[in-house]
Amino acid sequence: MAYKKKFVAGVVLGFVLSVPTLAAQDAPLNASERTVVLKTLAESMKAKYIEPAAAERVARALARKNAEGGYASATSALAFSEALAQDLRDFSGDLHFGAKLEEPARKRSDGDASARSEVDAARGQVERAAFQIPKLERLPGNVGYIELRGFEDSESVAHAYTAAMSLMAGSDALILDLRRNGGGNPVSVAYLMSHFLPRGDVRHLNDFYDRRTDTTWQSWTVSTIAQRYDKPVYVLTSARTFSAGEECAYAFQTLKRGTLVGETTGGGANPVGWYGVGNGIVVAIPHGRVTNPITKTSWDHVGVKPDIAAPAAEALQTAHVAILRKLVAAAKEDSERTKLQRVLAMVEKGETEKPIYTLRGER
Repeated sequence: MAYKKKFVAGVVLGFVLSVPTLAAQDAPLNASERTVVLKTLAESMKAKYIEPAAAERVARALARKNAEGGYASATSALAFSEALAQDLRDFSGDLHFGAKLEEPARKRSDGDASARSEVDAARGQVERAAFQIPKLERLPGNVGYIELRGFEDSESVAHAYTAAMSLMAGSDALILDLRRNGGGNPVSVAYLMSHFLPRGDVRHLNDFYDRRTDTTWQSWTVSTIAQRYDKPVYVLTSARTFSAGEECAYAFQTLKRGTLVGETTGGGANPVGWYGVGNGIVVAIPHGRVTNPITKTSWDHVGVKPDIAAPAAEALQTAHVAILRKLVAAAKEDSERTKLQRVLAMVEKGETEKPIYTLRGER
């Protein structure tokens, strides 16, 4: 089994999409075509799914439903792909399974130039989405706040993460909001986490095993980042926090670098690949497994449990209150303590002042 201290393109957690896709072409689908799709899917799962025994079980369940007429109403490729997406998750319990219609390929008449244009377009779309950072705030009490919706490709977002952390440098504590983070690129998770460790402190975050190649890729934080943050960090989670979003929360928790506040996360850890199964349908099959070097397991199927449980809608207030109480207790000057106590009383009542500043990106 080979080990490497880097990732290659294609190792993706979750389904963060930032580039507009062309509409897939739907088409009628008859019973015999559905059967062929299911046979192709079964073969692909058995060859690639990280749990071979589960692949056999899921394939049998799909075939049985088909034989009993359970897909009779799925008379188009789109309807069948939607039914498959739901059943794959239900029969396996693995939320990383998915199915959709394949987007038509873009024509490239000018070779490399067209490819470069697509890359530029993708980066432009990431920028228009504010690098999946829709909100930066300095909350009352000098508490920083960053909302992060997903982890785009690290080459596109690395500088944005460092810029965001630079803006937070003077805060006395930071809230990182992952409540609507659906996942993305593990390399970007490692890059972000690097900002929260002391210089020279390089950490091994996770091992990603790929069944297809029988290789393991290791995720490590980065030593070259100059911008570091050493104040308390509170990470907000919800049931919608998924995949690479969960990896980030899990890293803060296992490294004892942050306090998690909110709900247990979705429970999807394993990397996926998209595979064609016929009639324009592609299926996301988890072909890898994540193992944390500290816990020797992962958050797959169980989610990441918060340190402070709170409904997702109340997690921000809960974290803000917890931070302010600690700042009040640590205040050395009476005037500073009195000011923080006033802010704390307002936050506890839900009557917060307006943020000192707010930067908002597109939603």
